[in-house]
Amino acid sequence: MVAENYRMVDKKVQEACARAGRDRNEVTLIAVSKTKPVAMIQEAMAAGANVFGENKVQELCDKYELLPKDLHWHLIGHLQRNKVKYIIGKVDLIHSVDSLRLAEEISKEAVKKETEENILIEVNVAEEESKFGVSVADTEELVRQIAVLPGIHIQGLMTIAPYVENPEQNRPVFRALKKLAVDIKMKNIDNVHMDVLSMGMTGDYEVAVEEGATMVRVGTGIFGERDYSI
Repeated sequence: MVAENYRMVDKKVQEACARAGRDRNEVTLIAVSKTKPVAMIQEAMAAGANVFGENKVQELCDKYELLPKDLHWHLIGHLQRNKVKYIIGKVDLIHSVDSLRLAEEISKEAVKKETEENILIEVNVAEEESKFGVSVADTEELVRQIAVLPGIHIQGLMTIAPYVENPEQNRPVFRALKKLAVDIKMKNIDNVHMDVLSMGMTGDYEVAVEEGATMVRVGTGIFGERDYSI
């Protein structure tokens, strides 16, 4: 079932790319495997999945140890500063950096481990009180502050759009993040790339792709409903 779901989502990403006149290779499908057992991840791998997203550091580290080392892991959930040291060198990308203090901790640990860490700045485009992320207005300033830190590279932006019944309602959110990325890119800030736009989840990833997402984070659409009892 998981393999079938993965192939279906992949096909929908392809169709959304075609509608937007984009190359399918521009979009990375992240299989969000939080709370899901290793066996289900292996089912997704059998269908071609090799990029997985986790919310919690402990869970990511546990799965990292149990699965092949050629998989790509992304931390997409809120990251506490005291957990940073556990994931440096294990994740390809941290999606959820929304403060200078967190970035400084990532930088410190990356330097200590003599590695480089790629990050995205999490932007709360819709300004929902329940969500993490920097405001659109404050994003450029935060980018400039983080850009000078050693061992850390800003690759782009991430947002978590509101939960909506109709995915079209989130089109303006995705459009706004894309515009923000373009505006920042034009400033030519050293050590800052705006090539990655992580936006769109199970309910709205097709609209996100149409609006320029380069990464979509799909959990329920691939693995089914989350088990909150874990």
